[in-house]
Amino acid sequence: MASTSVQFKKNRRLALLKPGSLALLLIAKAAGAQSPEATLQPVVVNDRNAAPVADVLGLGDAPLARTPVSATLIEAQQIEASGARRLADLVKFDASVSDAYNAQGYWDFVTVRGFVLDNKYNYRREGLPISAESTVPLDNKARVEILRGTSGIQAGTSAPGGLVNYVVKRPTENTLRNVRLEISNHGGVLASIDLGGRFGLENALGYRINAAAEDIDSYVRDLDGQRRLLAAAFDWRLSRDSVLEAEVEYSRRSQRSAPGLSLLGNQLPAPDPRLNLNAQPWSLPVVLEGLTGTVKFEQAINSQWRWSAQAGTQRLKSDDRTAFPFGGDCFNGPFEFCDRFTPNGDYDLYDFRSENERRTLSAGQLQLKGRIDTGGLQHDLGLGLLASRTRDRFNQQAYNYVGTGNLATVPVFAPAPELTDENTNRSERSTELSVFDAITWSPRLTTWVGLRHTQLERDSVRTDGSRRTRYQRSINTPWVAASYQLTPAHMVYASHGQGVESEVAPGRARYTNAGQALPALKSRQTELGVKAELAVWRWSAALFRIHRPLFADVGTCDGDNSCTRQVDGGAVHQGAEINAGTQTGAWAINGGLTLIDAERRGSVNPALNGKRPVNVPQAIARGQADYRVAAVPGLSLQAHVSYEAARSAVPDDSVSIPGWIRFDTGARYSTHWLGTPTTWTLGVHNLLDRRYFKESPYQFGHAYLFPGAPRTLRLSFQASL
Repeated sequence: MASTSVQFKKNRRLALLKPGSLALLLIAKAAGAQSPEATLQPVVVNDRNAAPVADVLGLGDAPLARTPVSATLIEAQQIEASGARRLADLVKFDASVSDAYNAQGYWDFVTVRGFVLDNKYNYRREGLPISAESTVPLDNKARVEILRGTSGIQAGTSAPGGLVNYVVKRPTENTLRNVRLEISNHGGVLASIDLGGRFGLENALGYRINAAAEDIDSYVRDLDGQRRLLAAAFDWRLSRDSVLEAEVEYSRRSQRSAPGLSLLGNQLPAPDPRLNLNAQPWSLPVVLEGLTGTVKFEQAINSQWRWSAQAGTQRLKSDDRTAFPFGGDCFNGPFEFCDRFTPNGDYDLYDFRSENERRTLSAGQLQLKGRIDTGGLQHDLGLGLLASRTRDRFNQQAYNYVGTGNLATVPVFAPAPELTDENTNRSERSTELSVFDAITWSPRLTTWVGLRHTQLERDSVRTDGSRRTRYQRSINTPWVAASYQLTPAHMVYASHGQGVESEVAPGRARYTNAGQALPALKSRQTELGVKAELAVWRWSAALFRIHRPLFADVGTCDGDNSCTRQVDGGAVHQGAEINAGTQTGAWAINGGLTLIDAERRGSVNPALNGKRPVNVPQAIARGQADYRVAAVPGLSLQAHVSYEAARSAVPDDSVSIPGWIRFDTGARYSTHWLGTPTTWTLGVHNLLDRRYFKESPYQFGHAYLFPGAPRTLRLSFQASL
């Protein structure tokens, strides 16, 4: 019998042999598989030029260029060359992604297609759900995948912008010994190692070790800190048809956070990137500590079918502490707004401390993927079962007024660390069953159907035992798409999907529906697109429309039973994305443009209807170029440009921050030094040293403004020993 093979994943060696269990044999036979006695030949998959497959899509092994979705894959080489430390540093690679309250010294918030991703539900690591309410180091990540649009087929509940998936570095086929050192003009120092290879009988065992230590010397005053990372990944090729993988990482970062500035009444302050309103003598660092790991077993049944079992756990500990500015003389002065600073720069300052926060998340997943032929049709099938449990445990917290500060003088106040405010403990269980079927009707036409059924159970209670809430819910999120191959290089597609969000009305006396489960909000997205993979160029374009219902507090909310938490219209984001890239000769060029027409609709507050949502620019453009200098072998020059249009700073759209453009440059030189391969990198961020506000998030009922970083230089050295 002729031998066949199947590609499991890019850059991974796997082979196929006999099935491992009776149940899987029955599935294989039902699918018309070959006899269990057949001998399948080994296959090596290690092609650097193979078409990329995005795990975040959850749609089998189809390459990204052949799937009816929009996504960006940011590889480790891009991450390292750009000097990125966090997700917020990667928005420069995707024109549909922007900042959303990305404070120095805190965890990341980003928007995709104008919607803020939920840090509880819109993040994955190795395909399993994680909490992003912590730092996520990039030193041991092989790539970061960003799915754009509603994600109901990939996640049970999530905000409609998209998903982010972190993929860790895995063992290498050849011995790897990389040492890296980086310094910046602000005084920061990073040292890291990256070790990999294989050993044992027939190199069956593989390892990858990453370690990093950094002293952070921020451009913001009095904001120095440090971080540490230790990560390890292993695999064991148990046989020619099965592999066992395990990986774990420990990270810790300690650094003061830099709260945002705000409007001065209805005016913008000067965008001073060095100003730190958290510069009190008693200010303590935010400490983010995490231990995360996964184990995965994957086995081929035959040339058409395989199954996998995966488990992961995450243990986070946080000390969240800051001198927090909010409003301006809200309780004693004549100023009418409490969501911004006063016209003369006054603000109320609070001593906020929430220590020993504990977040744990455990998840397990079973997947079966394969192909069957029925009546001349080819079905690429996927079936998955995902169970997860989260527990967030907190203590009482401090949120105490210490005085009225001023933007110009930043006066010093006495601390007020008394624990006077209750927190909320939360638990959640989720069981999700998903199925998808990609039906190939002809060499050109494929239809895609998928459904995820979610059983959700949530409960919460205040740290003093009050305001207990609990609810259960079943949610179905379907997804359909069709793709047509116009030519071998050009594909057009259309898709329609949903995303679901759910919550409970706060258990406070002022709510008429306190503690009650609110209706599930279903976002809906329709997308039309085209993708092209040519000999030199690759490009894609997509039109999208997302409608997202919104909750709001309706009423005066100034006393018991004075307001109701309810659905209050929604937001419609529609727009276009264009991305293109080429690699020819000495040049590599990539760029993207996203246009978003966003509008608030259906609110009971007529002042909001027709307005552009806060912090959503109408246009974002990104561009990168890399040029290899032929006259100096090993030398390449890089340039990057980012443009974001003006955006609203408050919900009534009465104040906006201007658009901005930023240029980054760099140079890389690869050579041999004393017989050792080395790479030197010089990077310049914000080449023209522009002063601008990069984002204007409206969060916690307050308008915030975050300045862009000043000109920053960094120099890195990497040696392959």
